[in-house]
Amino acid sequence: MTRILVIGGGIAGTATALALHKAGLDVAVHEAHPDTAEDIGAFLTLASNGMRALVQLDASDTVTALGFPLPSMRVLDDQGGEVAHVPLGEADDARLRYRCIRRGELNAALQAEAIRRGIRMTHGSRLLSIEDGPDQVAARFADGSVATADLLVGADGLNSTVRRSVAPGTEPVYAGQSVFYGYTRSAPVTEDTGHITMVRGSRVAFGYAVSPDRETYWFARVAGQALTAAELADPAPAHWRERLVASLRQDTTPAAAIVAASTDGIMATNATEIPPGTPWRSGRMLLVGDAAHAASPATGQGASMALEDAVILAKSLRDTPDPESALALYESCRRPRVEHNITVSGQMSRGTRTPPARTGRAPSAARPGDDKLLGQLDWNVDLRTASSSTD
Repeated sequence: MTRILVIGGGIAGTATALALHKAGLDVAVHEAHPDTAEDIGAFLTLASNGMRALVQLDASDTVTALGFPLPSMRVLDDQGGEVAHVPLGEADDARLRYRCIRRGELNAALQAEAIRRGIRMTHGSRLLSIEDGPDQVAARFADGSVATADLLVGADGLNSTVRRSVAPGTEPVYAGQSVFYGYTRSAPVTEDTGHITMVRGSRVAFGYAVSPDRETYWFARVAGQALTAAELADPAPAHWRERLVASLRQDTTPAAAIVAASTDGIMATNATEIPPGTPWRSGRMLLVGDAAHAASPATGQGASMALEDAVILAKSLRDTPDPESALALYESCRRPRVEHNITVSGQMSRGTRTPPARTGRAPSAARPGDDKLLGQLDWNVDLRTASSSTD
């Protein structure tokens, strides 16, 4: 198998292309968005496991030039009292520290790196249909073009077109919370940069971090009914701000003042997840990233899990003798780990599981497979050896 077509040029798709290219495979990426600016307003945190995957892709320097590190986490109760201040992840290694980054900037940087390495990337290429045959798979696009390959990787996100062919009828499920993101340079926050503060409010889960240039990044997760399509299609920042501030003022924490100071756009979405057990592959098609295993953002692991996918898929194809064995190995490595994340994150969003930070421990990527993850991600270790090793 030498020719691979990746559908989707977001974080999962571009990282997958970087990994496949490093493994010596012929890869091309088709992205529906006309440029790299999709979802540029939202931000994310990359955990240590995601940063470790980037090291294996030789893309660590590209990413650490963006955003700012988060070596530790503070936890406040609903009265503003600090109940914990703990290291995050592998804070002792500068390459592996948690990092806060604007999603669009990360996406653009990864795409630029892919192009620099000679990976073919086509923007404005919207997938219409897939024809999966015995010898090749063909993708048809809205502009009338057709691309063929030995394997098609669907990295096209939560509302994946590829998933309609792999797992017809599977749709994202609401995970119990609406999620809001915003920024402000005028919040009355005096603390230093270098950590994220999690506020365990009585009605809203809130988090914020201060960048080196004194901009406050924040998010809020609010339990209740999902936002309607009309609300999401016609956002009203003033409405979101007033609604959030009213809820946050029930507690004595910095959260209400931070949101009240956010006069620019406030982004809103619904936390959603892909049901565990959803098929990931069919014939010459495979799903990765959110297309396969989207989880609510409560554990903050979405992007990091996608970066792990990229490395382990490339190693699966590199280290096994045939495509079927490769995809089976990939799924056996990934499914227990990512579906555990879906379950835990969903329980946190629905309020049926206490976040680890309440006990004073930092959030962990600990899931099935963590004992083997270092070997699975290590580019110089055969994936079959890493996956079969005993604890």
